[in-house]
Amino acid sequence: MRYAIVIEKMETGHSACAPDLSGLGVTGATIEDVRELILHGIAIYIHELQSQGEPIPKPGAIAEYADIELVA
Repeated sequence: MRYAIVIEKMETGHSACAPDLSGLGVTGATIEDVRELILHGIAIYIHELQSQGEPIPKPGAIAEYADIELVA
């Protein structure tokens, strides 16, 4: 499966979440840190659901960019 992740800059580092996996979020010093942590978190999240016999959420989040032209 392919889940969208969102990485954001914070004052003290970065955070990441997977919108399709409720409650899953991580923080770290760098983008590389949070990318590694969120991928590990997704694997653990899905493993836990499977071990409890719960359904695995299907990916559904869509990430897009908006190109905005600024007027001076």
